[in-house]
Amino acid sequence: MAQTAKQTATKIPENGPFEMASLKKAEAPDGAGGKNWYKYVINQGVNQIVGYRQGSHQAVKEAVEDIVVNLNQRRSGKPGRVHLTRPSRRKK
Repeated sequence: MAQTAKQTATKIPENGPFEMASLKKAEAPDGAGGKNWYKYVINQGVNQIVGYRQGSHQAVKEAVEDIVVNLNQRRSGKPGRVHLTRPSRRKK
């Protein structure tokens, strides 16, 4: 099935990077107390992660940015380790 150029241009990539979509002041989630709660949304293509975190706006923003960085690192895979030991020699 062929897609038109318009359909292709508006399609959201499913494998794009994670990005913080929003961070807004919110009421405490069910079962939680206290003040200074924020609701955050992280998008990756059509996928969405919604979470709540308590703290100052700046602290929550930094924490969510760390989450985004870690999620993107996990997607790309870990770099291989280099083994610096010599292979053992076979005795003749």
